[in-house]
Amino acid sequence: MRIAQVAPLTEAVPPKLYGGTERVVHWLTEELVALGHDVTLFASGDSQTSAKLDATWPRALRLDGAVRDPNALHMVMLERVRQKCDDEEFDVLHFHLDYYPFSLFQRQPTPFLTTLHGRLDLPEHQPVFSTFSSVPVISISNAQRRPVPQANWVQTIYHGLPENLLTPRSSSHDYLAVLGRIAPEKGVDRAIKIAMRCGIPLKIAAKVDRADQDYFDQLISPLITGNPLVEFIGEIGDAEKPEFLSGAMALLLPIDWPEPFGLVMIESMACGTPVIAYNRGSVAEIIDDGLTGFVVEDETSAVAAVGRLSQLSRDATRRQFEARFTARRMALDYLAAYRSLTEAAQPRIKLVSSAE
Repeated sequence: MRIAQVAPLTEAVPPKLYGGTERVVHWLTEELVALGHDVTLFASGDSQTSAKLDATWPRALRLDGAVRDPNALHMVMLERVRQKCDDEEFDVLHFHLDYYPFSLFQRQPTPFLTTLHGRLDLPEHQPVFSTFSSVPVISISNAQRRPVPQANWVQTIYHGLPENLLTPRSSSHDYLAVLGRIAPEKGVDRAIKIAMRCGIPLKIAAKVDRADQDYFDQLISPLITGNPLVEFIGEIGDAEKPEFLSGAMALLLPIDWPEPFGLVMIESMACGTPVIAYNRGSVAEIIDDGLTGFVVEDETSAVAAVGRLSQLSRDATRRQFEARFTARRMALDYLAAYRSLTEAAQPRIKLVSSAE
């Protein structure tokens, strides 16, 4: 198939450090190329890909301090995709830009779909999905769908990562871990309190966005400063994750928002490390409770779950990752969705009887 993957320009594909959406786009694109498909990736010019790269801007916008209006460049990219549809005749277009493509691309003939990577529970989402109720969209968890049942849901396709990207390492498993981003909805303050109640060291490998700097300074920093149980490592990349996650007893994810997927959960499982997460959003779909971790309701039940970690098998956690959350499985699921769209778009030949 001739497939266009259209990624945000915010981060490179793959991102240098944090960037869940762009990382998933990278894994999907590489698998589609490996499966023999003709893929064009629309992304920033510093992206690395086996596909054909069509770069709207030379570098990721988060790293380019000269760009103050990222929406302008995304509009340019959408128009480039539309023009390429005329020139290259893609079989299918796959967008990762939320609702930005809806209006323009429902007015052209090439089949397209959009994977929605974020939360959908804000009031302003209601008129969007009511207005564009025929536009095909992919959910990354069933929980993500709940606020907008009027959307044209094609399929739920869980994220996947390359099978051997993150693998278990021999380690002593003597601390709890936090990975990802420090923000109020991620509940890092709650993770610190859980670790302190358990009397177990906590290592935090996470980035702090500018928007969350006040939260970090006012709430997290006082809990870390002078606390012998807590070590703040900062942002890490894929190369550091296997050692970091393999050394942990468990990954703590005491979130307080409707998590659409939660990539850190499957990264942890890939390393054989179980996850203890609050029952919000996708958590109960991603974690097999009692097998790859524990789904809990609050701080007290999280502390109790830490005491039950010895009941879990790290080998079984890794096997479940391999069965459910690899990039190859994700790519095959998307190919099935693409084919469904293209078959539905094919003109049907009307058979006319001789009597007519």
